[in-house]
Amino acid sequence: MTRLQVGQPAPAFTLSDADGNQVSTADFAGQHLIVYFYPKAATPGCTTEACDFRDNLASLQAAGYAVVGVSPDAPEALRRFAEDQQLTFPLLSDVDQATARAYGTYGTKNLGDRTVEGTLRSTFVIDPEGTLSHAAYEVAADGHVAELRRTLGV
Repeated sequence: MTRLQVGQPAPAFTLSDADGNQVSTADFAGQHLIVYFYPKAATPGCTTEACDFRDNLASLQAAGYAVVGVSPDAPEALRRFAEDQQLTFPLLSDVDQATARAYGTYGTKNLGDRTVEGTLRSTFVIDPEGTLSHAAYEVAADGHVAELRRTLGV
């Protein structure tokens, strides 16, 4: 797995949201975009992280940042997750994990005593020109958004 570095062009993607609409990095051209990858909707860690983004969304948006979450879940699962947690930012379906692979967020991880392949919790910030201004791999679900806000000065 090749990890992306700050200063590299962000890989472009077009993915389905929870309602089946296509959402692309091009939709956010000229804006700051936070793209966070998470392993599975409605699991404890992913719920903590999503709700943390939800609770901080107004301040991130006020500072000029849009937020999207990306997981390998199907759109229907994303819709239930968004409704259950009252999430107001797009959740995108990366079922084949091609986008996760492009961002270097697909790899080996430990779940208890097992080693599995899957999406690694990671967050990227894309600047208005489409360049990565922040890349953080294998972040903790709890406290990650506060750390990101400090990094961004928000």
